[in-house]
Amino acid sequence: MMEADKKPIITVEVVVAVPRAKAWKAWTTPEDILQWNHASDDWHSTHAENDLKAGGSFLYRMEAKDGSFGFDFYGTYDNIITEQLIEITLGDERKVQVHFREDGSNTKITETFEAESENPLELQQFGWQAILNNFKKVAESGLKK
Repeated sequence: MMEADKKPIITVEVVVAVPRAKAWKAWTTPEDILQWNHASDDWHSTHAENDLKAGGSFLYRMEAKDGSFGFDFYGTYDNIITEQLIEITLGDERKVQVHFREDGSNTKITETFEAESENPLELQQFGWQAILNNFKKVAESGLKK
């Protein structure tokens, strides 16, 4: 459980017009992650590793397409409930929860995360929401095989 008294908590969410199993697969499969894991069209993910189990880890390399900047986004899985919940500790020790809920034939994805202290809260919320919106766009348009 997240402790709100330690760091500000930010929540972003989206409803994706795909069944929960398909949303889960797109969220957790490295080949799919590469297609949606960026906040704007001038960025992309160039590498994704995912060991989806409690104690497993993930690493996504995100880079500006012009090569001017890049960073690794990584962490460890604390808890996995298939097609329902992912709990993560990021590399900087912040906690993240991702909930997948059936909403008719759609899937509601809610991400709750502890804010970092380097960027304004609004910027963090905007960036995470932009990635989530991109996930929705890619998942609904059909992922590449």
